[in-house]
Amino acid sequence: QLQLVESGGGLVRPGGSLRLSCAASGFTLDRYAVGWFRQAPGKEREGVSCISSGGSTVSADSVKGRFTISRDYAKNTVYLQMNSLTPEDTGVYFCGAQGLCRRSASSGTLSGDFASWGQGTQVTVSS
Repeated sequence: QLQLVESGGGLVRPGGSLRLSCAASGFTLDRYAVGWFRQAPGKEREGVSCISSGGSTVSADSVKGRFTISRDYAKNTVYLQMNSLTPEDTGVYFCGAQGLCRRSASSGTLSGDFASWGQGTQVTVSS
């Protein structure tokens, strides 16, 4: 059974950092692009960062310079390092695999279509 499990979320103060993990089971994650997405209450899901099977990365303008996506092939895991967090980063963070990410040059946003999704991990940035 193909499964993605996110972890690492929590409550952090503005300016703080968190590292999210997306671990895969039932399939080899390094064959696929993986994306991190988030959804704030009352808002649509938005793309955050994506990494290709070869390690190329792309991020939304809203997180560029603050968030870094990476992958550990040996651990079959993709990470999202989040620094300089703001309350606007609050939301449920999901990882997706087996699909494609697209970045809009005009808006600087990411979108993606993925076949597999995790259950999400809550990130709350608040003082």
